[in-house]
Amino acid sequence: MNVFISRVIPGIALELLQDAGYRVTQFTERRNMTRQELIQACKQNDALLSVGHEHLDKEFLEACSHLKVIALFSVGFDKVDVATATRLGIPIGNTPGVLSAATADTAFLLMLAVSRKAFYLHKKILRGQWNYYDPVANLGIELSGKTIGILGLGKIGYEMAKRCKGAYNMKVIYHNRRPNPTAEAELDATYVSFDELLSQSDVVSVHTALTPETKGLFNSSAFDKMRPGAIFINTARGGIHDEEALREALESGKIWGAGLDVTNPEPMSADNPLLQMPNTAILPHIGSATVESREAMARLAAQNIIAGLQGKPLPYPVNPGVMVKKA
Repeated sequence: MNVFISRVIPGIALELLQDAGYRVTQFTERRNMTRQELIQACKQNDALLSVGHEHLDKEFLEACSHLKVIALFSVGFDKVDVATATRLGIPIGNTPGVLSAATADTAFLLMLAVSRKAFYLHKKILRGQWNYYDPVANLGIELSGKTIGILGLGKIGYEMAKRCKGAYNMKVIYHNRRPNPTAEAELDATYVSFDELLSQSDVVSVHTALTPETKGLFNSSAFDKMRPGAIFINTARGGIHDEEALREALESGKIWGAGLDVTNPEPMSADNPLLQMPNTAILPHIGSATVESREAMARLAAQNIIAGLQGKPLPYPVNPGVMVKKA
């Protein structure tokens, strides 16, 4: 059987797939495939390991309904029409858990960088603007004892909360679809409403999935409810915040600052005003970009492919219970 990988990924995935007896083709010509190229490639293969930002919508899935399995090189699956995949009998797998620590580290990095205006002040050095000592210039804010509000206290959110609690003894509050008893017991976390999260947090860190309910959730109304000294962190999906509303909130002083690993749109334009603000820190979606995390993701994705091609339930399913096509 044949497996197609839409972008170069760590070699462990190829090794596992080839050792299992599958023929593997990996797209290496350039960074992104066109939609038609992806469809044509999939028509010649039995499984797809999707890497990056391919939209696996109804049109794509119906054109490639023969696929026995699709493995995502990500935790998120907002670009997949899961309902159509399920209807067509295509199991979808993702890579949960293995990137939680790396992504939480990125969120923590952004929080600290924003609190001390680190990215902006580094740029001043590059511009030759490191001048005399000024006791009232370049002032940041301290995080010790402040309140961290987590939207989406799953695995990544929990890791972020744990870091904030351990490093700065921050009070942890959170808003979820359902309470998290483990976090409440281990981190003394308190469940609050979304509005309470906004009004009570010194730092709001987003770790929820992009869904119709969360799309554009952080709009002008949400930023209006936050504290003037608050920091907004998003390492989840750019579509969860309205960037024009965020820019206005920063410029008007409604909030202290923002740290983003995800933007809307993505990639962000080099002339975006957010990049030049003193109170922002922006990274190019590197949340899971560690050697350890990406190798673990490749391993999980390969395991999903192998299980699907063997007609077995996927170990990390997005649509559990889908009838796996016989090999």
